[in-house]
Amino acid sequence: MKIMRYIFLLLTLISITSCGTGKKETADKETNKYKVEYNGALKNMMHKGDVSAKSDLKDFETSEHFYALGALENLKGEIQIFDSKPFNTMVVDSALTFDNSFNKKATLLVYASVSKWKAINIPDNVVTYEQLESYIEQTAKDNQIQIDEPFPFLIEGTAKSFDWHIINWKDGDTEHSHEKHISSGLNGTIENRQVEMLGFYSDSHHAIFTHHTTNMHIHVKTVDNKIAGHVDGLTLGQGMILKLPDTK
Repeated sequence: MKIMRYIFLLLTLISITSCGTGKKETADKETNKYKVEYNGALKNMMHKGDVSAKSDLKDFETSEHFYALGALENLKGEIQIFDSKPFNTMVVDSALTFDNSFNKKATLLVYASVSKWKAINIPDNVVTYEQLESYIEQTAKDNQIQIDEPFPFLIEGTAKSFDWHIINWKDGDTEHSHEKHISSGLNGTIENRQVEMLGFYSDSHHAIFTHHTTNMHIHVKTVDNKIAGHVDGLTLGQGMILKLPDTK
């Protein structure tokens, strides 16, 4: 009888402990913690001509709610991954080509996993790239995002216009500039197209994954999957939406 009572108490304790652990794991998931990480650095490309692989996309193939942007190994294309779905782009025979696999390596990769986003309507008077940067900074503060650390964001809607490029660097060229990066492959301006944009904001990663003149690095994908690449400039349309990590 004592043995039976002991077994009953032991099972009860195990059950209570298991329930407590389960609640903690759920709570951790609900906080939607994220961490922006990166491999490679712009300054190593620009000043040292180092375009070798710094990251293998295969390492992230099973990552859930994974978002990433960057440049392919040897600067032979652009990386765009939205919610664990790659929309990488390259120039093949002078034409834009998509690669929807993780079978690539990156010379620069900025990434984070975000399971839940908070959607915010962008005011129609926020139009230019500079206005967007200021708006994102202030809105992040208002939504308890730690802006002294890098954070990801999404922009959705119909853009009035955006300038884009897909890098296709010439083998052996060691003289880098932002202008040459744009003109080395395909580039252009698209107007009045529905888009999804992925960006990373940081005021402390200049020459790492943002250029000296901006705190943002943004890539774009049209919703019809016809164009995807690096954003060089933009004019927002009306009714566009900003999404920030929902940290509640």
